[in-house]
This record gives sequence, C-alpha cells and structure tokens, in this order.
Amino acid sequence: MSRELLGTLTWLAPLPPLLSFAVIVLFTNRYRQISSAIAVVAMLTSCVLSFVVFFNAVGIGNLGEDPIRGIAYSFIPTAGSTFNIGVAVDPLGATFMFMVPLACSLIFIYSTSYMASDPLYTRFFAFLSLFGGAMMGLVVSDNLLSLFVFWELMGFCSYALIGFFYRKPSAYKAAVKAFMTTRVGDMLLLLGIVYLYTQTGTLNFFDVLHNAKVLETLAATPAVLGLGISAAGLIAILIFGGTVGKSAQFPLHVWLPDAMEGPTPVSAMIHAATMVSAGIFLLLRFFPLLQVGGPDNTAFMVVGLIGAITALLGATIAVAQYDIKRVLAFSTISQLGFMVAAIGIGAYGAAVFHLLSHAFFKALLFMGSGSVIHGVEHGHEHVAHAHGDEHGNAEELDHDHGAETASAAPAFDPQDMRNMGGLRKRMPITFYTFLAGGLALAGFPFITAGFWSKDEILADAFHGLSTGSLISTIVFIVLAFSALLTAFYTARQISMTFLGEARTEAAANATESAPAMTFPLIVLAVFAIFFGFVNVPKDFPVLGALFGPAAGWLKSFISTQLVELQAFKEEAQVFNAIPLLTSLVVALGGLGLGWLVYGQKPLKAGQTDPVEKLGGLFTFLHNRWYFDELYRVIFIKPLQAIADNYSRVIDKGVIDWALEGLYKLGVGIAGALKEFDRVIITGGSDLIGNTVRSIGREGRELQSGQVQNYLLSALIAAVVLMVFFLVLAQ
Repeated sequence: MSRELLGTLTWLAPLPPLLSFAVIVLFTNRYRQISSAIAVVAMLTSCVLSFVVFFNAVGIGNLGEDPIRGIAYSFIPTAGSTFNIGVAVDPLGATFMFMVPLACSLIFIYSTSYMASDPLYTRFFAFLSLFGGAMMGLVVSDNLLSLFVFWELMGFCSYALIGFFYRKPSAYKAAVKAFMTTRVGDMLLLLGIVYLYTQTGTLNFFDVLHNAKVLETLAATPAVLGLGISAAGLIAILIFGGTVGKSAQFPLHVWLPDAMEGPTPVSAMIHAATMVSAGIFLLLRFFPLLQVGGPDNTAFMVVGLIGAITALLGATIAVAQYDIKRVLAFSTISQLGFMVAAIGIGAYGAAVFHLLSHAFFKALLFMGSGSVIHGVEHGHEHVAHAHGDEHGNAEELDHDHGAETASAAPAFDPQDMRNMGGLRKRMPITFYTFLAGGLALAGFPFITAGFWSKDEILADAFHGLSTGSLISTIVFIVLAFSALLTAFYTARQISMTFLGEARTEAAANATESAPAMTFPLIVLAVFAIFFGFVNVPKDFPVLGALFGPAAGWLKSFISTQLVELQAFKEEAQVFNAIPLLTSLVVALGGLGLGWLVYGQKPLKAGQTDPVEKLGGLFTFLHNRWYFDELYRVIFIKPLQAIADNYSRVIDKGVIDWALEGLYKLGVGIAGALKEFDRVIITGGSDLIGNTVRSIGREGRELQSGQVQNYLLSALIAAVVLMVFFLVLAQ
C-alpha cells in the first residue's frame, strides 16, 4: 500500500469515534440501542483503519527515519510562519495504533451490557466515543500543538466520565479532584511547549526530536533563570510535568484512586487505553530530549526517581485496600511508576513494552472487576427479592451505577472484597480470565506478558547498576521490592475474591456476566498470556533460540524510532542471569506468600484480614500514606483560608465598600441630574411653552372677525410706521 494512502488512512483513523460523539449528541441521543451500535461500529471502524496502517507500517524498514505522513494543513498563521497540523506514524505511533483502538473496541463492547440499565446510556457512549477519538488523535498527531488539543480534550472527557454519576457527591468531587490535579501538570506542559517554541521556532516532532543538530543545540544552550541545566533538560522536565499529572505520578497521584467513582468501563479506559497511557506516550515521544544530556543528567535523574517513588508508593498502598477497583487503581499507579522509572534509566524499549502489555492485562483486570461487581450486585438483588423486598434498595444495588442520593453509606458494598469469596464456582469465566490478568500483573514466569516486560525493565536497571549508575541502582532495588509487593497483593486479591467459601449471601448467589462482557475478557486474557512472546530477548536461554528471528521483534521495531540519532541509541546488552533470578524470586515469592496467607486458608465471614495485624502500618497504608490529609493541610486549607480572608477583607472590606461608595456617588449624581433636569431642562422648556401659550392666548383676542377692527388696526400700524420713519429721517 502506498505511503500516500496510508497517510490518508491515518487521518481517517480518529474520525469515526469523534463523528460518533457528534451523531449521538445531535441526532440519536433518545435512541439507546442505535446510539450504542453507532459507538461500537465507529470504534471498530477506527480499529480496522488503524490495523491496516499498523500492519503496513511494520513492513517498512526505515519507518523511524522516514515516518508515514499525511497531508499537513495550515492551522494558525503567525507573524513569520504558519502552524501546520498533520498526522504521522513512526514505530512508537504504530504500536499505539495497534493497542489503543483494540482495547477501546473491547471496552465499548463490554459497556453495551455493563451499562445497559443506566438511564444515561446514550450520554455515556457519546463521552466514551469522544474519549477514544481524542486518544487516537493524540497518537497520530505530528506536532505538539494538536497533541495538546487532544490532551486537553481527554481531560474534559475524564472529568465528564469520572463524574458521570453526578448526583453522587463522591462522584462529582472525584471529577473535580481529577480535573484540578491534572491541571497542575498541564500548566507545566504548557510552559514546556512555549519554551520549546521559543528555542526552536517549531512544535513539529520530526523537526525537533528527529533532528540531531537541533537536539545538540538545545543540549548546549543553558536554561533560563540560571538553573544549571540545559534548555533540553528544562524543556524535558516541564513536559514531564504533564506526564506526572496525566499518568498519576508522585506527587500528583492522588486523583487516580478516586477516579474509581466513574463506571467500571471508564476505569478500564483511563487505566489502560487512554488517559494514563497518554502521559507515558508523551514522555516516550520526548525521550530524545532526555537522551541528549547523557544517562546521568538531571532530567533523567528526576524522571527515574519520580518513577521509582511512585512504583513503591502504589504497591504499598494496594496491599492494604479492600475495594477491588481501588486495589487495581493503586496497582496502575505502581505500574506506571515502573514505566517512568524505565524511561529514567534510558530503557526506552522496555518502557514501551511494559506499557503495551500493561494496557492489555490492566484492561482485563478492570473489566474483570466490573464483572465481579456486576455479579455480586445481582446476587444481592436476588437475596433482597427472596427476603420479600420487592424493589430492593436502590442505593445499595447501584453502587457502581450511580445512586441518586447519598445521604448515608450503603449497608452493602459490592466492591468490598470482604463481601466476596467463593466466586470461582459462581463466575468461572470471570475467574479464569481474571486469574490470567492477575498472573500477568504479578509477573508469573515465562507464560505471561507481565513477566517479560518487567524482566526487561529489571534487566536494563541491572545493566546500569553494573556500570555504576546511581539512578539505575535505586531503580533496580525499588522496582524489585515493588514487584514483590505486586505479586503479594495480586494473590491476596484473587484469593479474597474467588477462593474459599462465599462470605455473604450476595456472593453465594452471584451470577456469571453476559457474553458481551465475558467475550472481551477472553480476548484480553489471550493477550495477557501470549503478548509477551513478541519481545523474548534473542539471547534468552532456550526460548530465544526457539523463537528464532521473531525473538526481540518489538524492541527491534521500536529501536528504529531513534535511528537517525546513532549516538543516543540504547546499548546492546548481554543476557545476565541475576535480573532473571530476581524476577523469578519476587514474582514467585510474592505469589507464594500471598497463597500461604490467603489462598491456603481463605478468609471466612467475619475473620480479620491478616494484613490488619500490621497495626499502625496497616492504618498508614490503608489511608494512602495520608497524602490526601497532607495536601488538605498544606494546600487546601491555606488556600481556603486565603479565599475566606480575601472574601472578608478584600471582597467585602475593599471591593464591596468601593462598589457601595460608587453606588452612593452614582445615586447622588443621578439625583443632582434629576434636579437639573427638573429645574433647568424641564422648567425652561415649560417656561417657553407657557410663554408661547400666553402670547397665543392673548393674540387670539385680536381675531374678532369684524372688518372694521382689522381696518382700524391697519390704520394705527400705518401711523406708527410713519412716525417711526419720520423720526429716523431726522
């Protein structure tokens, strides 16, 4: 297929879901089934178009050097040039064109059943379409300006969908929290965009990031304000600020767990296919700016440390959570930390690989958790009806579907893992697919995608450690421990949810989900298990030889992203058994410990969770390291106090006083003008009118109608005139 046609298809790929949003909002919003069908067909169409581009792109040998480009169009004229917008596909974009529409399509299909009873069904699919279309537009953009437009559009979609159940205070508060927190990162990103433009005069990725001369110039230019780093480093850090917000990295990680207030399909979209993936995509896109300063520069250090801290933070908090979705939310934070830390040590290919594998197994886990919640809710409804409550309790049964009121906490929480147990027999498809996703998350050796992608990161970190890199040493140690905790809380989650006996009547009466929900789970389970084989290292014992030329295919394909920048390419590494053994120990050790604590003797109804025996440490972790409370003290309360004092002192004491004074002055001036109008304007007008009226009235008496009087008057006038002229003549 020609490059011109591929460029046209790239332009078309984001359009179907964007048009779907417009059609649903404008024309079909009253027709539920038609709207959902339009949304699903549109996303599948986008998926087909993207697949055509992807499978043609992988056959282009010089894609990194000469990306697929679409026609560029003039967007904003400036004084000396014009901002053009276009589309382009390089190896990084091609991989996302495979993952994003596939994951989105499966989530759309899943949502047709999961959201079937929701009264705002069409509104949900409209926003979901806009969300998917925005991510697709971001992926194919060839410049930072249009990327930022789609970036902000996704921010709006996340706000609308997290707060989808807007009648619940917790939902709209979570939406505001997500929107405001990510604005902090977006402001840093915007500053980075402006600074990049002032230094280069362009925002086109390929004019900057694929140009060694421009990168070297940025690396040699000192940053503004005398910060002691290069312009490239400062721009990279500012752009990384956008990633910190969007991908929920420390210290802006606090919004993501609360995003679980949205419907479960939204959680899957945010955590797998769109929102958080966009942040990592942006950082990967600007990887050359990090590289130009070398592996131990300031920007790399900042990225690596933030990623390591986030990985540890998310893993420790996930250990002490009971909400099945919140465990996965903190797991996402931790896994995103893995990716950011990998980028921070220069492991570009490993970060891409883990992002792709994580997208598949995390989408699987979130949709699996939704299936569990759905099944337990139906079990609870069955129990309520069996006990003679014809209608059940709307607030209790619609935990994930948005109760209209929230005056009190529901008596039964279908998302609390303590209310589950024994679901393996009641929901077998959900169990086995969730198990596949959980094992991938834990990094179960050799047969899961998560093992291969995590092992790749640990191998790269150990390579840096062996060369004396401080940041690589920190990353290796922290990520290994975080991986151990990941395996442990995964075993805990699977055991508490599916194993043993049901701990509530709702769990005992849970039912398997509909095929529209289980089909996407099965597809994603296949990817969670087998996707890792696309990147088995060539020098890996036995398996490397078994896969032959296909071994390491993904890393080889991705590495062409920086083909022009030979000086900055990743170093080839030789197989080392230590990181492999580390991966095996932490994965099997964490899973084994979790099995011993939770799987061998599953919890029974009313039994205390063994993790709670940690006492104060458990409380600390359960309360998320008290970051929300800390931010409330450091930021929210001071800002609230400033706002209150501003209202009291400035607004009421100064502004209101000034406005009231101006009001009184205005009233006085208006009164004076009123008197001026009454006395001068109106009075003068009345005087003139009255005078004319009096003259007319008196003159009317002269009109008697008698000819004699008129002749007499004429005679008198003639005499007067004669006398007058005689006097003047003298």
